[in-house]
Amino acid sequence: MYPKVAIVGRPNVGKSQIFNRMVGARQSIVDDFYGLTRDRLYGDAEWRGFNFKVIDTGGIEIKDTTFQKEIKAQVEIAIEEADVIIFVLDIRGQITDDDYMIASMLKKSKKPVVVALNKADNQDIAQNMYDFYSLGFGSLYAVSGIHSQGLGDMLDEVVSYFKDKTDEESKEDNKIKIAIIGRPNVGKSSLTNALIHENRVISSPIEGTTTDSIDTEFERDGKTYTIIDTAGMRKRGKIFQGVEKYSVLRALESIERANICLVVIDASKGIIENDLHIAGFAKDAGKGIIIVVNKWDMIEKDEHTMDEWRAFLKEEFKFISYAPIVFVSSLTRQRVDTIYPIVDKVYENINKRISTSLMNDCITDAVLLNEPKEYKGVKLRIYYTAQVSVNPPTFVFFVNDPEAIHFSYERYLENRIRESFDFTGTPIKLILRKRS
Repeated sequence: MYPKVAIVGRPNVGKSQIFNRMVGARQSIVDDFYGLTRDRLYGDAEWRGFNFKVIDTGGIEIKDTTFQKEIKAQVEIAIEEADVIIFVLDIRGQITDDDYMIASMLKKSKKPVVVALNKADNQDIAQNMYDFYSLGFGSLYAVSGIHSQGLGDMLDEVVSYFKDKTDEESKEDNKIKIAIIGRPNVGKSSLTNALIHENRVISSPIEGTTTDSIDTEFERDGKTYTIIDTAGMRKRGKIFQGVEKYSVLRALESIERANICLVVIDASKGIIENDLHIAGFAKDAGKGIIIVVNKWDMIEKDEHTMDEWRAFLKEEFKFISYAPIVFVSSLTRQRVDTIYPIVDKVYENINKRISTSLMNDCITDAVLLNEPKEYKGVKLRIYYTAQVSVNPPTFVFFVNDPEAIHFSYERYLENRIRESFDFTGTPIKLILRKRS
C-alpha cells in the first residue's frame, strides 16, 4: 500500500496547482473560479524514490456555502486516510478565520502537517512567510504551484515521514486484509459476523444499515486477518448525495486497502448488472477475488443446483473466470468456514513468484504450440519473460514490437501461464516492452 498525502486548505489558495505539479499531469481543474474543486481526486506521485498517492480536496470554510457540508465531509475522509497532510495557504494575504479553523482540524488529527505558502512567485512576497508561524506549525515552505518554486524542499520533508512508517508497514504486510463488497442488503455484515463468530457489526434487512467501512482484526490458526465490512454499492445513477455517496467512496477505498475481495451475491435475488460492476472494481484494482453466493439456504435446490449455479456464474463473470466460487449461508453459518482455506490459497497466489527460467520454458512451449500470426504488418517475437512484481503477479515480455500482438494472443498467453502455474483467485498482468 502506498503512503497517502492529502492537500487541504480554504478555497482558491492553489491546492489543485500543487496537486498537478506533484502528479505531473493536469488531472485537477485549475482556475480562478472560487471553490472549483468539490470531490476528492487521487493521483500518483514519486519523489526521491518514494511512490505515494496524492489527494486533492475541496476548499473548506466556516460560512455555509453551496456543497460546503459535502466538501467538509470529503476533506475529513482525506485527512483520516492520509499519512501526511499538506496545508496550503495564500502567502499574499492575511491569515483568515478559515485558516485557523483548518489548522485546528489538522492538529486534532495528530498527523504530520507540512505548510505550503503558495503563490510566492517572487522573493519580496516570500518574506511574508514568517507571519504564518502563528498557526502553530513548524514546517513552512514558500512555494509557487505555477512555477514549481520551492516544491522540492517541501516534498523532501513530506517523504521524510514515510521512512518512519517502514516498520509499521512491514507488520501490516503480514496481515491478510479481506474486503467484503457487494450491493446493499446481500448479507455483507451478516457474513462478517459469521466469519469471526461474533456479532461485531450491525446486520439488518434494511438496505443501507452499514454506512462506513468497518475493520475487524483477529487471529485464526496463527494467521492475522483484517475483515473490512463495507457499505453496499449502488449503480452510479442511484447513488444519492450526502452520507450514502461518501459511504460508497469509502467502500472503493476499502477495495484499495484489501488484498482479497469477497464479492457477495444474493442467491435469493440472482445476479444483476451491478454485481458485475462491483466485481470489476476489484479486478481493476488488481485484487484477489472470491465470489461468495450468500443466502444459499433461501433457495430450493437439488443435487444439480450448485453445479448449475457454478456454470452460470462462470458465464456471467467471464472477465474473472479465475475467481473461485463458494456457496454459504451467513444466517445459518453453513459452509462459512470453508472460505478461510480459499482465502489463504488466493493470498498465496497473489504473492506467488515464478522463476525466470520456469516462466521462459512456459512461454517457449506456448509459442511452439501456437505461433503468433502477423499483426499490423509485424510478426511478434518474444525474446524472454520475467516476473517483476506480485500483488498482482506481473510479467514483462521483452519483444520486437509491443504493438504487434492481437488481444486474442495475449489472452492465449495468459491462459497458458494459468495452466502451468496455479493463479486461482488472482488477476495476472502482462506488460510488453521493446527489447533495447
